[in-house]
Amino acid sequence: MSRRVLIVDDESGIRAALAQLLEYEGYEVRAVASGKAGIAEYTSWRPQLTFLDVKMAGIDGLETLKRLRATDPAAVVVMISGHASIQDAVEATHMGAYDILEKPLDTDRILVTLRNAIGHLDLREENDRLRAKVEKHGEIVGRSAPVRALVDQIARVAGTAARVLITGENGTGKELVARAVHAQSTRVKGPFIEVNCAAIPSELIESELFGHMKGSFTGAIQDRAGKFEQADGGTIFLDEIGDMSLAAQAKVLRVLQDGEVTRIGGQKTRKVDVRVLAATNKRLEEEIPAGRFREDLFYRLNVVPIVVPPLRERRDDLPMLVEHFVQRLSIEGTAPIRSIEAAALDRLSAHDWPGNIRELRNTVERLLILARGPRVTADDVDRLVGGRVGEGQDGLGGLARYKTYEQFKLAAERAFLLVKLRQFDWNVAETARVLDMPRSNLYKKIERHGLAREQG
Repeated sequence: MSRRVLIVDDESGIRAALAQLLEYEGYEVRAVASGKAGIAEYTSWRPQLTFLDVKMAGIDGLETLKRLRATDPAAVVVMISGHASIQDAVEATHMGAYDILEKPLDTDRILVTLRNAIGHLDLREENDRLRAKVEKHGEIVGRSAPVRALVDQIARVAGTAARVLITGENGTGKELVARAVHAQSTRVKGPFIEVNCAAIPSELIESELFGHMKGSFTGAIQDRAGKFEQADGGTIFLDEIGDMSLAAQAKVLRVLQDGEVTRIGGQKTRKVDVRVLAATNKRLEEEIPAGRFREDLFYRLNVVPIVVPPLRERRDDLPMLVEHFVQRLSIEGTAPIRSIEAAALDRLSAHDWPGNIRELRNTVERLLILARGPRVTADDVDRLVGGRVGEGQDGLGGLARYKTYEQFKLAAERAFLLVKLRQFDWNVAETARVLDMPRSNLYKKIERHGLAREQG
């Protein structure tokens, strides 16, 4: 479908010449001789682009521009000026003019401006199209079959009192699922208390969950309510529960059985009305026979299991997710506003995304900040992502450049550790466990290879 272009100019020669050029370029053109006629034509025809003369009898170009923008704030208008002052140009720009062309009109300049303006329209319409397609359930973005199934499962379980165990790889969005369950539940007006079990030292986890009394241990300078008490009437989300100590697991089990908590150092039990949601990236069924997780607690928590799909199983959602992060980052002001070319999206879609949604968000932010032009290109992705993850899928940047076997071994070890650390979001303890390596050895290797977590 050809683009519609309106010309508003009181010089018949300008109208004829410009219309001929635009029609030759394949545009549908209408031309009128006054601002009043231009406003009427714009309202009825709705062109995508308008060329508007500044100096005209009756309603001049600036007043016409003002009225057009009042009618349609998204109107793309290029002003044509033969005698306009700098003040007129500044005023037109402030009023929303896309560009200003000076008479006599130069064909090359017209075509460059035209193509830039149409490119601007294409980008805006693509963003609108993606925005219209994006389905947001809280922050769960996507329309792929796995996401639709996930959203349906959340809707079914949210209104019940059932406990939910959310599993999935690091970075898939388990916390977002928990928040969506709470937001759609009858407890939505109550508190949502999150506890990251992996981030709290084992000697402090019981105090964090159940609270303590003044003087019950060194540093307990006052009575303190635990997370279960803080969540009374709402939801508690036990993230990475697979990392909780066995002693704390036993007390959590008792809370689930009795609905009561006892602060450390206290004698009095306190009733709590709390819905428990838990999440882990571990397979608890395998942790149980290894003696690292209580079987009875597992069955208490796993009333309704929800598995969050990794990004590689929902690649159809990637364009929507990228657009979501571009909009979000622009609103937050943490990255410049740029568009993402289709070829760049293709490159991103081909990546394995071991860090899932979290890795994608960080990658989008990196691309927006470091891209070399107004649009993120495939070359930008190759430079900023391809060279960072995989480098030709082997992560080694080409085997021919290694002169000795020892050099290759060191490079291979570095690439392997970097991928694993990213996969587990730089959780050294978890990475070391999965690699069956003492944590101290992993720290030494991180230092030896100069590995560092990327910012963003």
